[in-house]
Amino acid sequence: MIVVTGAAGFIGSNVVAGLNARNYRDIILVDDFSRKERERNYADKTCTALVDRGDLDKWLSDNHRFVQVVVHMGARTDTAEFDWNTFEKLNLGYSKTVWQLCVEYGLPLIYASSAATYGLGELGYDDDHGMVPSLKPLNAYGRSKNEFDKWVLQQVRQPFFWAGLKFFNVYGPNEYHKGRMASVVFHAYRQIMETGKMKLFRSHHPEFGDGEQARDFIYVKDVVDVILYMMEQRPASGIYNLGTGEARTFRDLVEATFNAMDLDPQTEFIDTPEDIRDKYQYFTEANMEKLRSVGYDRPFTSLEEGVEEYVRAYLSGNIIR
Repeated sequence: MIVVTGAAGFIGSNVVAGLNARNYRDIILVDDFSRKERERNYADKTCTALVDRGDLDKWLSDNHRFVQVVVHMGARTDTAEFDWNTFEKLNLGYSKTVWQLCVEYGLPLIYASSAATYGLGELGYDDDHGMVPSLKPLNAYGRSKNEFDKWVLQQVRQPFFWAGLKFFNVYGPNEYHKGRMASVVFHAYRQIMETGKMKLFRSHHPEFGDGEQARDFIYVKDVVDVILYMMEQRPASGIYNLGTGEARTFRDLVEATFNAMDLDPQTEFIDTPEDIRDKYQYFTEANMEKLRSVGYDRPFTSLEEGVEEYVRAYLSGNIIR
């Protein structure tokens, strides 16, 4: 059995789809399944059981002998949420419980960290363990992810294999439920369909022009490929960046979206909302040397190729994997 937490969410549901595509069928989906708007993310997936996230400890107590690996993707991901108690419970506390269960039952663990841990990138974007205690996340979400990474690195008792993956800007199918936190590709497609144009945040930083803010955008299918590589190959345990290693501008992304829709780009600029303006990252780019050093050699999907597939095969056809 393979346990996937956050299985009704964006990345978790894509992990389950990737497992199914590789003929893994004995999968336990863990999540809060009361949110019916996400049901289509998992309704067509082949699995063994749905387990409420609050029942995972009891379920593992009864079934851990049959489990091959735990893929922990479940988290509160709203970067505009400022209630630390929410993140402390759902991200930090719950993740500690998952870790401790994996230690107790001798299970390998792959978990989701985030590039939000890097803050403004003052210290760069290197996944060196020695950098983790010095990082300064800009919001409560990033702080919760970094606090867990720090806690993990302090643990004497560890799963015999574990990997924390620092996701950069992931986009792709099954993110329709994320609202404001959905990718720029998703929002661009919807805005263009409704208005024929796309609004981007104006730059409030003298070193960046409007639309020249840059991110390391990674297609969710590449994220899944890396997770499955970690699951099957089990290289050296540790925290790994997971981006493409190439920053691209928001202007690039929007133009790729227009092109995928066979339209000429029409872009306008608006002020960045004040509630996130002082916490806004203008540049992110993953250092991918560590992942490459442990044998992962597959190329990452280019921004243009990923956006084209996402728009034409999923958004335009409203297809859910």
